[in-house]
Amino acid sequence: MSFQSLQVIEPILKALNTEGYTTPTPIQTQTIPIALQGKDLLGCAQTGTGKTAAFAIPILQKLYEQKSNENGLRKIKALILTPTRELAIQIDESFAVYGKHTGLSHAVILGGVSQYSQVNQLNRGVDILIATPGRLLDLIQQRYITLQYLQFFVLDEADRMLDMGFINDVKKIITKLPIKRQTLFFSATMPAEILHLSQHILRDPIKIEVTPISSTAENITQAVYFVEKEDKRSLLIHLLQNKNIGNALVFTRTKHGADKIAKELNRVNVKTDAIHGNKSQNARQRALTNFKNKNIRILVATDIAARGIDIENLTHVINFDLPNIPETYVHRIGRTGRAGSNGIALSFCDREEKVFLRDIHQLIEQPITVIDEHPFKMIQPSYDEAKRNHKNPLNARPFAQKRSMNQRRWSQ
Repeated sequence: MSFQSLQVIEPILKALNTEGYTTPTPIQTQTIPIALQGKDLLGCAQTGTGKTAAFAIPILQKLYEQKSNENGLRKIKALILTPTRELAIQIDESFAVYGKHTGLSHAVILGGVSQYSQVNQLNRGVDILIATPGRLLDLIQQRYITLQYLQFFVLDEADRMLDMGFINDVKKIITKLPIKRQTLFFSATMPAEILHLSQHILRDPIKIEVTPISSTAENITQAVYFVEKEDKRSLLIHLLQNKNIGNALVFTRTKHGADKIAKELNRVNVKTDAIHGNKSQNARQRALTNFKNKNIRILVATDIAARGIDIENLTHVINFDLPNIPETYVHRIGRTGRAGSNGIALSFCDREEKVFLRDIHQLIEQPITVIDEHPFKMIQPSYDEAKRNHKNPLNARPFAQKRSMNQRRWSQ
């Protein structure tokens, strides 16, 4: 199978060949023909499957084929809505790569930076708009943006929109779209609210599912360290003394925790930066660029970075804190082992997190190797001690109930 066999036109094929893309991924093979036929699509795909090209290529192709019938005025004809600033930037970069021979214009609008340059670009005319929900609504309300000419709408990472509390903004934006449009809806998971949303905005969609949402890539080696919470930073420093860990994306549950880890690692001469929601857009982009260029060895992130950050040759993902939502584990470790390369995912598990590990096991149905040989091994209490202290780590039901009440507070 080749892109040419998918009826991709020559200007886009030329760009793909320049980038060395010759064989489409499974999601591209299934999505591109459907999208070129003008049909709505419901795509369930794991992160790192080549989803951006799957929707960008047909949108570019259909808009390119319309150009000869236009009067030269640029109106927003395609909207790609995505949850995070990092993902919006990367999607915009992908449109630049795939569409560089089409003459189509594209722009990205997002919060956290001044709207001045974004408004100027919109005033010059844009064919394809990539946006995060908050800034898009803001500029619509200021009447800098009209979507009345829209033909294509892509809702990307829909479940992440739900996790981050953007679902109401998404619903507001949908009310401003033309009824007659083509909609491509992508989500890595399908919780009830997301499924309900898809049923309201899609017309007779064709559903594609590339990989089960619970699956982790076979080329990712997974291991877990049982460690006391107070020993986690010491264990991390110990592991990073191993020069075989060339670079690593370290996930924490909180913004404050990310900053503390970055400070501690820099103190021991491990070049590190942190990325999370309290950082300015410029600071986040600078940290990401430094990590990609290997100016820093470690990037510490909250789950805002679990999707949309695409780093070539990332060797390790380290879960400093296990996520309380098992699907998040799949998305986190999917940052490594991309494009067929091998990756390693290491997780630290303290006493309270054992319930999270159990949930992860139930979801992925794959073994995770336990590494006992390390200097900060958790000392298991005897049965009598656990019973006496009412903290039996094997009985996690009460803690699981508490977790559900605090899920949103911890999900950042």
